[in-house]
Amino acid sequence: MTLFKLLADQTLPPQPQVGNSPVPGQPVPETATGAPAGPVTFAAGQPVGFFTDTTVCIGCKACEVACKEWNQLPAELGPDHFRLSGRSYDNTLELSGTTFRHVKFIEDFDVADPNRVGGRWLMMSDVCKHCVQAGCLEVCPTGAIIRTEFDTVYIQEDVCNGCRYCIAACPFGVIQMNERNVAGKCTFCYDRLQSGLTPACAQACPTASIQFGPISQLQQQADARLATLHEQGRSQARLYGRDEAMLGGLNAFYLLEDAPSTYGLPESPKLPSRNLGASGGLAVAGAILAGLAGLLALRKRRTSSRRESDAA
Repeated sequence: MTLFKLLADQTLPPQPQVGNSPVPGQPVPETATGAPAGPVTFAAGQPVGFFTDTTVCIGCKACEVACKEWNQLPAELGPDHFRLSGRSYDNTLELSGTTFRHVKFIEDFDVADPNRVGGRWLMMSDVCKHCVQAGCLEVCPTGAIIRTEFDTVYIQEDVCNGCRYCIAACPFGVIQMNERNVAGKCTFCYDRLQSGLTPACAQACPTASIQFGPISQLQQQADARLATLHEQGRSQARLYGRDEAMLGGLNAFYLLEDAPSTYGLPESPKLPSRNLGASGGLAVAGAILAGLAGLLALRKRRTSSRRESDAA
């Protein structure tokens, strides 16, 4: 039997629904908590987001492909991208101006053991966090970065002047320049939201690892899932960005099974404005020292001139 015949005989897994319309011929899938993954109902003016449960991510990269296809993003086939990264199966490497979704593969194995006994895989579909207090939006000088009626953060490419301030301001390293030399990142499928549709990545996820919906609903699902994992003895499980303690809350938050740093996430991300007090104090101190140095130099110069006059 050929590989193609084997694939043809396989039954496709159930897919999440789009908006209020069921997928023809497919049952409604369930999330890890047992709740149906669709349909999702939401309205303009209602904050929506992603809850990504990394414990059920299988690393299939369906979200990456769906994002590329829907947003018509170019395939990164150049020599700088299309190569073996040395990081297991993770050859996308990172988010970029043309890769809005990136599935991270974290291998936790004892490399000294040739049999790799007792190791584990950690997988996580990363994306822009659409922070409630967004550093990129805070520093944008042209108004290119806006907050939409769904409480998501959106870059208007035709208004971006390519200054790169947003790149430096993002504590997650999400934003990068694209092939048009303007800033690019996840749009949260704004065009789909306007039509009442689920974002492409969540629509394509076969395990409902990426859950989409109103933020309040997602938070309840996340709390229930975390409680279930803790009951199962998985005490390392934790929520990341679920509440206002982190940048006012992340509209794309996560359930992790290890420390955030293990997944390449900052433990305590900060807004650029939080550094203004310290940097302002240093600037004032620097100005005072420069002023004192100037006064000393002037006094020295005057003393030297007076001595020369007396000698003459």
